[in-house]
Amino acid sequence: MPKKVLIVGGVAGGASCAARLRRLDEFAEIIMFEKGEYISFANCGIPYHIGGVIEDRGQLLLQTPESFYNRFRVDVRTRNEVLSIDRDHKQVLVKNHKTQTTYKEGYDVLVLATGSVPVRPSVPGIDNPKVMTLWSIPDMDRIIEALEKDGARSAVVVGGGFIGLELAENLKLRGISVTLVEAADQVMPPLDFDMAQSVHKHLVDNGIALILKDGLKAFSPLDKGIRVTLNSGKNVDADMAILC
Repeated sequence: MPKKVLIVGGVAGGASCAARLRRLDEFAEIIMFEKGEYISFANCGIPYHIGGVIEDRGQLLLQTPESFYNRFRVDVRTRNEVLSIDRDHKQVLVKNHKTQTTYKEGYDVLVLATGSVPVRPSVPGIDNPKVMTLWSIPDMDRIIEALEKDGARSAVVVGGGFIGLELAENLKLRGISVTLVEAADQVMPPLDFDMAQSVHKHLVDNGIALILKDGLKAFSPLDKGIRVTLNSGKNVDADMAILC
């Protein structure tokens, strides 16, 4: 085993890698960098906290940097972003967003577990604050704030995959008027087309407006909300839009 391992990314992949490495070698120095504030959180539970099915926000936070160190002796550095890699000298350049300083850290082995980011298509109005994404704990907090503090009562959910469907379901549980937009001819792409029809019926039967075979063209501001214009020319007005 190498003497020093750096892991870039501290959620599912990075945290699992760090825990496994510690089980394989009790002496290796392991440092895990996470650009955000949270590590090893329960991604799949995020929509269900929005809907109130999971009431306690703390249930989503499986580990903290302190608990991870106490259990696995891994040096977890949140809000530390790896900016570049110097492979010749086996170093990374890191920015500490807490102190706004940069520093270099050497390694024997470097593991990249950065995950992915939500798709934000290049359409006019995409930077409107009423256009949100759902990917992380801060994303979840912003959506809940829009519901509880700003009084949002309607939403357009863009994307009919797992996250989009879970979010649509949970917004409906909160009494929110939901329109689900999917560019393909069905939701849940892994399903056969005929099986997806049962999902379509379930959505409509539960009061969710379903728009298929229509993609995003633009967002434009309203007095207290957002207008979603689709490629067909159809406009859907809501208090917020969420990209999934």
